[in-house]
Amino acid sequence: MTITNDDLAAARNAWGAGLIAIAKAYDQGGIDAARPVAEEVIDGAYGYNLGPVLFKPTMASGDQTFRPTREGALAYFVGHDANYPLDGGFGLKGWRSMDSVTSASFIDGDVGMWMGWIKLTDKDGNLTQVDKSFGYKKDADGVLRIVLHHSSLPYQP
Repeated sequence: MTITNDDLAAARNAWGAGLIAIAKAYDQGGIDAARPVAEEVIDGAYGYNLGPVLFKPTMASGDQTFRPTREGALAYFVGHDANYPLDGGFGLKGWRSMDSVTSASFIDGDVGMWMGWIKLTDKDGNLTQVDKSFGYKKDADGVLRIVLHHSSLPYQP
């Protein structure tokens, strides 16, 4: 059940593909098409089935800065939730590609962590780079689950 660096890369790439799938679903069918895709992505990638996920999204603030629940994660990715009125839907921003640059990773058995940059390109060719940390745990079925996700925009001195 030991995690490898290849496992971390595959999980990161699956997360990026999921984000792109949410954006494309939204572009093709609006929120009613995007929401079920986002639910699939969250259920497939995140460890909400294991307990609270330590999720700090890039564009979240105040009392809703942290998203330890599935409901909070879904609101962040697709918005349209009265309980999270500031969420515009990060997954709805027209993403078309995701690349990652590793700073470092740490693996200890069934727990792995990764830190680096995620570079997202939208359908108009605009690039957004975020500082990202992911913590993973393999569940009982051997599936890598995100149990920590911290994201922020780079510091601008």
